[in-house]
Amino acid sequence: MGNRGMEELIPLVNKLQDAFSSIGQSCHLDLPQIAVVGGQSAGKSSVLENFVGRDFLPRGSGIVTRRPLILQLIFSKTEYAEFLHCKSRKFTDFEEVRQEIEVETDRVTGTNKGISPVPINLRIYSPHVLNLTLIDLPGITKVPVGDQPQDIEYQIKDMILQFISRESSLILAVTPANMDLANSDALKLAKEVDPQGLRTIGVITKLDLMDEGTDARDVLENKLLPLRRGYIGVVNRSQKDIEGKKDIRTALAAERKFFLSHPAYRHIADRMGTPHLQKTLNQQLTNHIRESLPALRSKLQSQLLSLEKEVEEYKNFRPDDPTRKTKALLQMVQQFGVDFEKRIEGSGDQVDTLELSGGARINRIFHERFPFELVKMEFDEKDLRREISYAIKNIHGVRTGLFTPDLAFEAIVKKQVVKLKEPCLKCVDLVIQELISTVRQCTSKLSSYPRLREETERIVTTYIREREGRTKDQILLLIDIEQSYINTNHEDFIGFANCYYTEQLVTGAQQRSTQLNKKRAVPNQVIRRGWLTINNISLMKGGSKEYWFVLTAESLSWYKDEEEKEKKYMLPLDNLKIRDVEKGFMSNKHVFAIFNTEQRNVYKDLRQIELACDSQEDVDSWKASFLRAGVYPEKDQAENEDGAQENTFSMDPQLERQVETIRNLVDSYVAIINKSIRDLMPKTIMHLMINNTKAFIHHELLAYLYSSADQSSLMEESADQAQRRDDMLRMYHALKEALNIIGDISTSTVSTPVPPPVDDTWIQNTSSHSPTPQRRPVSSVHPPGRPPAVRGPTPGPPLIPVPVGPATFSAPPIPSRPGPHPGVFANNDPFSAPPQIPSRPARIPPGIPPGVPSRRPPAAPSRPTIIRPAEPSLLD
Repeated sequence: MGNRGMEELIPLVNKLQDAFSSIGQSCHLDLPQIAVVGGQSAGKSSVLENFVGRDFLPRGSGIVTRRPLILQLIFSKTEYAEFLHCKSRKFTDFEEVRQEIEVETDRVTGTNKGISPVPINLRIYSPHVLNLTLIDLPGITKVPVGDQPQDIEYQIKDMILQFISRESSLILAVTPANMDLANSDALKLAKEVDPQGLRTIGVITKLDLMDEGTDARDVLENKLLPLRRGYIGVVNRSQKDIEGKKDIRTALAAERKFFLSHPAYRHIADRMGTPHLQKTLNQQLTNHIRESLPALRSKLQSQLLSLEKEVEEYKNFRPDDPTRKTKALLQMVQQFGVDFEKRIEGSGDQVDTLELSGGARINRIFHERFPFELVKMEFDEKDLRREISYAIKNIHGVRTGLFTPDLAFEAIVKKQVVKLKEPCLKCVDLVIQELISTVRQCTSKLSSYPRLREETERIVTTYIREREGRTKDQILLLIDIEQSYINTNHEDFIGFANCYYTEQLVTGAQQRSTQLNKKRAVPNQVIRRGWLTINNISLMKGGSKEYWFVLTAESLSWYKDEEEKEKKYMLPLDNLKIRDVEKGFMSNKHVFAIFNTEQRNVYKDLRQIELACDSQEDVDSWKASFLRAGVYPEKDQAENEDGAQENTFSMDPQLERQVETIRNLVDSYVAIINKSIRDLMPKTIMHLMINNTKAFIHHELLAYLYSSADQSSLMEESADQAQRRDDMLRMYHALKEALNIIGDISTSTVSTPVPPPVDDTWIQNTSSHSPTPQRRPVSSVHPPGRPPAVRGPTPGPPLIPVPVGPATFSAPPIPSRPGPHPGVFANNDPFSAPPQIPSRPARIPPGIPPGVPSRRPPAAPSRPTIIRPAEPSLLD
């Protein structure tokens, strides 16, 4: 294509893209889009085509571009074009591209000069372009023709502002040389969105069509009506040249010849023409690329530093070195032992903040789950009393007993002690599960060597299972020891130093039991705080809702949030119990319920409140907390088929008194045993299982590994690890290569500084006399019959009220618009004949600074064409 500057940038960008692709990332340069703005037939499409270097846009007189064209240039190895509205078709002939643009424009806007803001999206794939977006916009017009709406001027300006307001847009403000530059709408719009002039470049076209004796030298030298980035003059192909198939290369040669041969431009010929415009825009792209490099470099350097430590280990890596294998085996086994101990004993480094693990989970089993299991086996009152009565009667035999037998007490206590075996063995099983899970978590670091990991897990798990048998035997032995001797002389036993057979025992036992219950917790002590969901609120009242719950020794309260300012309810714990609730079919939460044993409503009209947690572990933890507060789980009530048997002992007052005495004694002694078991269970498991497992890993695991398999097979690297190592080294070298490429681009390219600000207030001054799409002051004169605007602000009269009195300038009033262009009617009516303008005194137009000499040629009254009194001096 015809843009050599762009082609020189392509290898740099491709190098960056290739470097980032090699590390699996994308290089986001986000190059700026270039929008071309100007009046009708100003040469916008020609400027755009010259930048791309291809003929593909429709040409003609009047308004040709009637829909925005968003042109995406995409670097590709093959050259073709495609439209968004017909993606399945690829265009390789650019003459067909032009025809498709014309057909698609007519399809939406019709054939009678209509316009539409709906853009045409065209993509050109080529090996000669950068990934850029170019926008060709409809020309600014003031007078509607054909099917155009009455507010065509405002619609087009609104459309243009949508595209040029983006901060990353470069604005090419195109103005013909044979037009009054001070009234350039393109420059006014650019000034609105770019007041600093940092992204606006003035382009002067049709320099070859200026009247003889006039030139635009002062404008192109940025002396008259200056812009911050100045002006670039171009000479485009005429309609005759296009119809004659004059290619771009020939046109560029003719343009170069024009600037070198013209006496007013030969000294600035190197800063004029399409090649210089391409160079200027390409330099802006280069500046943008260079501005993106520091962020890219920082990103790559941070990734490189994160790989340094691991790469250092692999720099001199030899997979078959036996010395390395031995050293690696020792280090890994030692690290496994350290990790296991840290997970069990706790550590400040590498703390898991997402969930409990290792020792923390075992601690929960010891102090929450196991006590809860003990309480769950709490005996049923009716069954216990019936068993005591049967024991008493069976001990007395055929005789009628006068005293309460000790043997009945011992028989019932031993039966209760045997029930402790199930929760104790369950506790051991739970701890074993956590130990095996911890071992698997610690061996995850051995994944590079699958055989070593497998053998380590097998050996340690086998040892844990061996210790399981010994631990359970020891726990069963503890329970057998408790059964072997009932120590009624224990200091905490309520029968100690009291008489069994006095009425005081019963009363004392009841009082002691009441006191123990009262001492279960400090009244205002907060036992637990946390979020729970009340699950059984009806949908009519908002459905399930989450609250912040606070459990104390006396009550359960819930609040709106954790600030605990807005209390929703407080529920006393008296007569409350817990029961399990099945999880709902569509719910993923775990639920338990609180209810009143006296069949009273717990909350409003609810007999029970269902509380939901995210996991079963949270449910067990809350249950243990309620247990500490004295709220026990519900026991399954077995129905008695023989109702008469329930009353066999209740009918005898003496037997009832004996049952009550033994009942209280059993309760006291079982509490002593539970307290002892709760204390001994964690100690036994820690000593016989956990501590022994830690010692085994530290002192014996390595020997077992050596005896189970040879070293070479244990340290055989997995294919995934070998691939990971290769990928890491490749990533490391790719990152270094990318950094070198960034360094090369930094040294091989040069950023151009932003030009200093210039006094461009002339645009503001002139804009105050021209309508803008954003401000429309109300005028007393309204254009008749104007239809409402399709887009943009509310339609209304032009911003410049029709003058009804003397002009505000010191110069005499001007009957018509000064300085119209050739072929454009002074009264903006294309259907009326051009009027003759009477001669008037020479004056300096408002946009020309005072003191600039006028080079207006003498008026020619005899010419029937429009006189241009101000144009030559404006372009001087």
